[in-house]
Amino acid sequence: MDHRETPWLSVVIPVLNEAEGIGALLEQLAPLRERGAELILVDGGSSDGTREIAAGRVDRLLQRGRGRARQMNAGAAVARGEVLWFLHGDSRIPEEADEHIREALSRRAWGRFDVRLSGEQPMLRVVERAMNLRSCLTGIATGDQGMFLGREDFQSLGGFPAIELMEDIALSKRLKRALGRPACVRAPLITSSRRWETRGILRTVLLMWWLRLAYALGVKPARLARWYR
Repeated sequence: MDHRETPWLSVVIPVLNEAEGIGALLEQLAPLRERGAELILVDGGSSDGTREIAAGRVDRLLQRGRGRARQMNAGAAVARGEVLWFLHGDSRIPEEADEHIREALSRRAWGRFDVRLSGEQPMLRVVERAMNLRSCLTGIATGDQGMFLGREDFQSLGGFPAIELMEDIALSKRLKRALGRPACVRAPLITSSRRWETRGILRTVLLMWWLRLAYALGVKPARLARWYR
């Protein structure tokens, strides 16, 4: 991307030890970069070569302390694009993702993508459909769904709250109150199903439900983060 030009889209990617997959994601993002998107990777202290893989393939490579909220806020602080897209390092994006974002923002002030889990187990199809349906019904998005919004709106709402978990839920609630419901882009992001397969699908579903309920009941995010780990 020509740094003399102002990009319309800044893609902010928080990572921590994503060497296994970050190269594939950056390869997918390369056409967006050629079309004028700015890529900002914010590393939380990787020890597996993530930064080395990303070097030269992004416009800004930052290093910050661990924590997605901190990393995403740091990326947003240096972003030059009119629109911010927060994307996890283990995601895979649909073709013409930037055009999906542009079209969605012509209808709503912010949005997110549907998500598809990478594994092939039939139960994962049920889980992802439930996630997408719940998100559309509630107007609340998670980080796996690639939230996007105008940079000025992000700044005016204070960015992601500096909490250890549920920062995406907290920002979604602020966005919904201030800007209305999100655009739901049906073209899915593919996100890693490793935590589901490692911990067990049913166990992970129950854990996620419990964490969201506990957060709604006022349990501190720091305690939720310990349970999540």
